[in-house]
Amino acid sequence: MPTSVLVAYGTTNGSTAQIAESVAEVLRKEGLAPDLLPAGSVVDVTAYDAVVLGGALYAGRWHRDARRFLNRHGRQLAERPLWFFSSGPLDASASERDIPPVRGVRRAMTRLDARGHVTFGGCLEEGAKGRVAQAIVRNGKGGDFRDFGAIEEWAARIADELLKERAED
Repeated sequence: MPTSVLVAYGTTNGSTAQIAESVAEVLRKEGLAPDLLPAGSVVDVTAYDAVVLGGALYAGRWHRDARRFLNRHGRQLAERPLWFFSSGPLDASASERDIPPVRGVRRAMTRLDARGHVTFGGCLEEGAKGRVAQAIVRNGKGGDFRDFGAIEEWAARIADELLKERAED
């Protein structure tokens, strides 16, 4: 029986949603049963064997929907395998080195015994929502810095870990 995995995300302009879609697709190809949902729409996590939660980074904080998801579902998240990802640097830094989680995510990782975190490059392009985002793009600081190869490798490691645990049961 496939292991059910919730892949939830908080995003404003869709970049983090696309990362989450890539994660869910890899999990599906590996034989797991992922559901892909915006974090703000998740009512209950108890039906899932594992959770992957991603949030876009804004001014050193995770997206509001990802933070609220943690607050609403913390008790249940602590009872299942849990991974986090962040998206946001608008440069190549996430591909060049490991970027640690921001303070709030680091605290949640400890509190909920999360198995891992990774920061992926972000994407901010023409048509972005918000004054600050539009100014960043207008000033030539936007672009797409996501590394889908790295995203897929990370998701495959999660799948491998879950599949090994399922085989041991």
